[in-house]
Amino acid sequence: MSQLTHLNANGEAHMVDVSAKADTARTAIAQSQVELTPVIVAAITDNSLPKGDLFATVRIAGIQAAKKCSDLIPLCHPLPLSKITVDIELQGQSLVITALCKTTGKTGVEMEALTAASVAALTVYDMCKGLDKGMVIRETKLLEKTGGKSGDWSSND
Repeated sequence: MSQLTHLNANGEAHMVDVSAKADTARTAIAQSQVELTPVIVAAITDNSLPKGDLFATVRIAGIQAAKKCSDLIPLCHPLPLSKITVDIELQGQSLVITALCKTTGKTGVEMEALTAASVAALTVYDMCKGLDKGMVIRETKLLEKTGGKSGDWSSND
């Protein structure tokens, strides 16, 4: 097992020093799924949600969340994100949210992509809870990452 990098010699949490690492192009893709109820699926399909444009609001929330990741996750480094996309697709009774983050830097963007997907899913709940609170947020996960010392990784590997 590798050493826990976020603990110092005394076992205390600290932010890792990445200053000696080389800048490399890095990407990460994460996904979250929200299981909907039939009432909510109908409202999305009819574009009749009382709170307005679900997809635009969810997309903006995910983008904002990725940009604020280091404010939310204590040991994450603030990163200059060069690209953030949040795609939302209705698949049957579920909304599938896929977030992509890119940067060129010393540390990866996995947490930014996961935060974007998570907050986007929470925003779906917030936007739809007035119609039915029976939604379930499921399977927030990293799909893939590229770049950095550890190389590329995919959940399909």
